[in-house]
Amino acid sequence: MATGTKGKGAKAPAKAAKAAETKVAKPAKAAPAKAAKETKTAKEPKAKAVKAPKSGDKPNALQQPLTPSAELAAVVGAGPMARGEVVSKVWEYIKAGNLQNPQDKREILADDKLKKIFGKDKVTMFEMNKHLAAHLK
Repeated sequence: MATGTKGKGAKAPAKAAKAAETKVAKPAKAAPAKAAKETKTAKEPKAKAVKAPKSGDKPNALQQPLTPSAELAAVVGAGPMARGEVVSKVWEYIKAGNLQNPQDKREILADDKLKKIFGKDKVTMFEMNKHLAAHLK
């Protein structure tokens, strides 16, 4: 007996062609437009004010006034100041003198004043605080 190939054989290619037609990419639905609220404006970052320590409070390590050595005073100025203020003034000096390595901004290329503080020609920004600490009392 001969089995008919008309049933399964003819349907398989037709099904594959039909499946390919149905898998055509559908255009993505556009997101509905949101109505802009005119009452709210863009939030601006608020600067946090540093509160002065209360009369009974003991200043923490970053707020405690320290006296810079003569070498460090040549860069940041004389007189007692907080450790954070010293670091900020050293960064101002570095940026004003364009003393960062252009290829690696983490490196500081010391000039004559900074060589006296750091003890070498190049330091990373992470080493800098270690060297500054040696010049603060």
